[in-house]
Amino acid sequence: MFVGILLLPVCVGTAKAVWLVLRDAGGADSVWLPMLAGVACWIVVFLLLPKPMWVYVFGHELTHAVWTWIFGGSVKKFKAGSEGGHVVSTKSNFLIVLAPYFFPLYAVLLVLVFVLFILFGAWHRAYVPWFYLLLGAAYAFHLTMTWHILRTRQTDITSQGYIFSAAVIFLGNAFVLLIGVPLLTRHSLLDALIWWLKCNQQVLHRIVQWF
Repeated sequence: MFVGILLLPVCVGTAKAVWLVLRDAGGADSVWLPMLAGVACWIVVFLLLPKPMWVYVFGHELTHAVWTWIFGGSVKKFKAGSEGGHVVSTKSNFLIVLAPYFFPLYAVLLVLVFVLFILFGAWHRAYVPWFYLLLGAAYAFHLTMTWHILRTRQTDITSQGYIFSAAVIFLGNAFVLLIGVPLLTRHSLLDALIWWLKCNQQVLHRIVQWF
């Protein structure tokens, strides 16, 4: 809880940096229009049709597995179904536990497919709007299904503490935008990092002044 409270000012600074990045990328209509169309399409599905819980749970548990592999662990058991799932692994930490709530697995997989198409010369410029549309839908899927699942008690969250989990999930999702938006809109990733540092410096400076 103490670490979570210490992270709250960083959340404020990071939120401001995300706003600056989004504002700087506001003119990229060829990116935003199809992405927002994809977001709108998914929201209609989310609101009007049954929730695809098996798809979400499979991605949720697979994200646990992927982050276990990233940290050098191995997966001993994997189970996923519409009613829930679990992963048994040889390694665990707060990032592995909370990764499904901030790491948009399906959106990342879509980007990897996009990269593979380019590497093998199978990509055509006509596909670009469809890529952004699907990416918008995939990211909206991540946000809406994460919000939906967090309305119920999650052992991932209770095991790490509510305040700490909330801070890590917020920061994780914010960093996805801080990295992803500049790459998608062909803006400077270095500028995004500089804004993040400056915004957090400003927040910390104000806190010091209060005391």
